[in-house]
Amino acid sequence: MAEDFPHLALQRETPVTNKRAGSPPRINAPDDVRAHSLRLLDHLTSAREQCASDEGGFDDRKLIKFSVDKTFNPDDIKKISSSIEFVSQEQDTVVIGFASDAALADFEQRLTTMAKGESVTYKQVFYALRGLDGWSPEDRKGWALKTLGLPATDEFLLDVELWPLEDHPNRRTLEDIAFETWLRNNAILKKDKVVQPALSLFRVLCTANQAELLLRNRDVRCVDLPPNFRLERAAIFQDLGALPEIQGPSDHAPGVVVLDSGLATGHVLLKAAVGEAKSFLPGEGANDENGHGTHVGGLALYGDFENCLSIRSFVPRLRLFSGRILDKDNSNNTSFIENHIEQAVRYFNSTHACKVFNLSFGDSSKPYTGGHIKGLSVVLDTLSRELDILFIVSAGNHCIGEDSPEGLGWRESYPHYLLRDSWRIIEPATALNALSVGSLARHNQTFNSQRYSHDPSELPIAQPNQPSPFTRAGPSVDGAIKPELLNYGGNWAINTRAGYSLLEQSGGLGVVSTQQNPEGSKIAIKNGTSMAAPQVANLAASVLLEQPEANSNFIRALLCLNAVMPSRCQDLIDQNKEFRRVCGYGKVDERALFRSLEFAVTLKAEGAIENKKHHFYEIPLPPEFANGGKRRLREIAAALAYTPPVRSTRTKYRATRIDFRLVTGPDLDYVTTMFNKATQQDDYERIPEFKAGLIGQQARSKGTNQADFWQFLQFNANSKLRKQKLFVVVTRNDHPWGESLCNYEENYSLLVSMRDWENENARLYTQIKAQLEAKLRLRVRA
Repeated sequence: MAEDFPHLALQRETPVTNKRAGSPPRINAPDDVRAHSLRLLDHLTSAREQCASDEGGFDDRKLIKFSVDKTFNPDDIKKISSSIEFVSQEQDTVVIGFASDAALADFEQRLTTMAKGESVTYKQVFYALRGLDGWSPEDRKGWALKTLGLPATDEFLLDVELWPLEDHPNRRTLEDIAFETWLRNNAILKKDKVVQPALSLFRVLCTANQAELLLRNRDVRCVDLPPNFRLERAAIFQDLGALPEIQGPSDHAPGVVVLDSGLATGHVLLKAAVGEAKSFLPGEGANDENGHGTHVGGLALYGDFENCLSIRSFVPRLRLFSGRILDKDNSNNTSFIENHIEQAVRYFNSTHACKVFNLSFGDSSKPYTGGHIKGLSVVLDTLSRELDILFIVSAGNHCIGEDSPEGLGWRESYPHYLLRDSWRIIEPATALNALSVGSLARHNQTFNSQRYSHDPSELPIAQPNQPSPFTRAGPSVDGAIKPELLNYGGNWAINTRAGYSLLEQSGGLGVVSTQQNPEGSKIAIKNGTSMAAPQVANLAASVLLEQPEANSNFIRALLCLNAVMPSRCQDLIDQNKEFRRVCGYGKVDERALFRSLEFAVTLKAEGAIENKKHHFYEIPLPPEFANGGKRRLREIAAALAYTPPVRSTRTKYRATRIDFRLVTGPDLDYVTTMFNKATQQDDYERIPEFKAGLIGQQARSKGTNQADFWQFLQFNANSKLRKQKLFVVVTRNDHPWGESLCNYEENYSLLVSMRDWENENARLYTQIKAQLEAKLRLRVRA
């Protein structure tokens, strides 16, 4: 195990200086129409060659993959030729069509005409084409098959989906019959199938050679491994009584407070860590009559509860507190919930010095679609500033209703519906000074799928580490990134044998935690962003184990600094940047969260800045970080958090704005001069960062929890990080209406991390620490 070290303090430099929809896009003609036409003709030749290698097919048409401009209307593919049938839009820029030889010949003739400089009809369609090819074996591989490869056994199961011919049910039946015949002719054993109006799915037993045939079958849309990421039934139904007696945490351990439906304080996995359970709901006791609070409590106490089950080890390091604010129906209709929450927060903060509060609920009738922030969000933002506390809030779950997909649409339309207005975050996830948490899927195989391995009827909607099909998306007010973080909250499935019915609580796809029923099982499985939030609350409170005096700004910045985007989520963002609204900064990576490592160093600074001022920090750059060597991933990350006063009567909401920039320069004087010259807001906004971050200054600066990440694979001899110094510049700029609301100096936390994960011999921590100590000695002498 790698040796760890305390995070390093970063000193601020001496200078403190003054600061100073439209119409759909038209597809333009290529710069060189002739060259564009000739290039497409070359692509057509390659596409025909790819199609010639296809296996099977119930008719003689070719399957063509058209790469198109993002503004392209898929239905326009028919304008190329009436004999080209639109089949599917696989991505924003990929359209699939069946084309006859005659259609391709006509297509070739029209391209030849364009190459001669002559006019053709529907030329805009041809301008929108970026390329074409056949649907290759690599295209047919599903995500698991691409990631894991074929199993090493002689025979194995695969799931095979055929192209959906929704507009031609009779031909779809012919396609199914032809495919079954083809399977028999190639000695591939069909174990089961699901054939519905919009889905033809086969589970087959085959060898590696037969799998290669499947990947070349013209009628096959996708080949993938059966779902196998699962929550083991044995983990749920094990005997908890056989576990060793659980020892409680220290009396001085940090506390995490769950504001929910109460808590089963006598639960065998909770009782040793319970500090106090108290009701703030008039006329109700502190016990949990619903089960939601107890389930959330187990996650807040243990974090990754499923991992604890798998290793059969429960060691609570935190104290668990419960404030009941919800009734047995998991609602609150007695009076304003804002009052109950404020009472609970003030009580636990003053009596037990609690700093971290989890709220796993929201008002589904109030999706945030812009405008003013009201109600509970304002209460949370105000309490956060006044008491220096941190709220962890679930993003909210989509409620099945009029704007929900139906049947197979849940799977076919995923994940695009997550961007609809009806999937927007709900109150109080909009609170700027809180951390909001969205949900990831962890498993994709239900308990029934585990029991009946040959039955492909229960189809998961999301794949592991993709956004859960119910999670809600931001942004919050003024475009602030919300949710900031993700964690596991469960998945849904559909049953193709039962009219594509939605399996919302299908066993094996949710999050396991403590169950409140004293007479039944001690373990339960639930889905929801409610389950994702307390796992982040556990991490937030655990930061206080290492740094008990840490303020809420520091904890927020540290969590965002250590967020990593799951690759499956990054794929979505790469296809459409709007999915940043769903995924935020990603899921917290714990490797260097609490303490630094030699190859992953965190620098921390606490500041208090006046209005219209800049603060400057020079970031030590070890020569080893930017050296040549082999290509490997290196990263600089920076995060800033502050807690401004807010006003719900203002559309900008936050009274002050603090943000940061990462810049390079030959020395401090150069950088201070650059910022001093930017006396106007427009001038300041035009100051470039030394390299574009993954998030971007404009997007991250809209919130109070800001993070960005700069990644490098190799540095050339002229790299700025080799020739210049690196600085982070923090700037405050209040809204005129907010100047009277803010303090003379507003507090913030700034953290910067340098990471060289792939270099086991990196000595970044040792080198950075030496540079900081040498600089401090010079300051003392001065």
